[in-house]
Amino acid sequence: MLRHAIAPERFFTQVSNEIIRHPRLSAAAVRLLTWQLSLSDSVRAPLSETARDAGIKKTAFIRAKRELIAEGYFHEWRRQGEGGRWGTTQMVSNVVLTEEEALALRDGLRPTAPEPAVGQPEDRAVGHYPTNTEGKKENPPSQPSHVPAPLIERGGLILASVSHKERRLRLNGRDIQQLAALAGEWLLRGATAKDLREALTDGLPGRIHSPAALARNRLTRKMPEVPAFAAPVATPQPLRSCAGTCDRVFRPVAEETKCRDCRQEAAAFTSGGAGALTVQPAF
Repeated sequence: MLRHAIAPERFFTQVSNEIIRHPRLSAAAVRLLTWQLSLSDSVRAPLSETARDAGIKKTAFIRAKRELIAEGYFHEWRRQGEGGRWGTTQMVSNVVLTEEEALALRDGLRPTAPEPAVGQPEDRAVGHYPTNTEGKKENPPSQPSHVPAPLIERGGLILASVSHKERRLRLNGRDIQQLAALAGEWLLRGATAKDLREALTDGLPGRIHSPAALARNRLTRKMPEVPAFAAPVATPQPLRSCAGTCDRVFRPVAEETKCRDCRQEAAAFTSGGAGALTVQPAF
């Protein structure tokens, strides 16, 4: 299969292969999602209007909308605004969002990846541990720099959803930005969103003076262990010449000096000779 593709210089939208090749999204759903994502931020067109512009018929639109909701790419809320008027808020995303994460984004708790500081590199002021470490073996990580950006973004969304749901653990946008990499480190080590939520919310005290400090403490103190790698394969023994009568070259398993055939032959000879050599009493 030959393929010729030229990346556009402008007027393009980045769409992940996960969406394009999604096993449960129909062609109409993928078209509807990518079309909606391609609109500029100033366009407030509802999903139904986008479907008409994309040439998606009513029945196909209803089915596509259900698929996007089921997979977490589309969220919709109907709520009463000022003056008692009801309105509908819709959110489309290029990543899968839970209901809690979508609510956090809707309410303005969108996390962002930490931006690099300008100037010479130096220790981070936020999350720095005291220099007096007497009695401590090691310090937990404060802001892991090796965590991929998508995991930092995902970790920030989880923090935002926890903050939205648990009032005692309210975090502002700056707090989430500073803690997102730590949450991303959890995900990098194999933790799930449920693991993160439980670590942050289990056994919370009735009154919390500094939600950000408590969240940082729990994220570092309860950090899961780095997954153990598979045990290294033992190095095979070098080849050696058999000390038996075959004059073969073999690879020993441990410290044996004879090949398997010679060892079996010697064992058979010893066993057979002992049985054949019988002394009969003389009469």
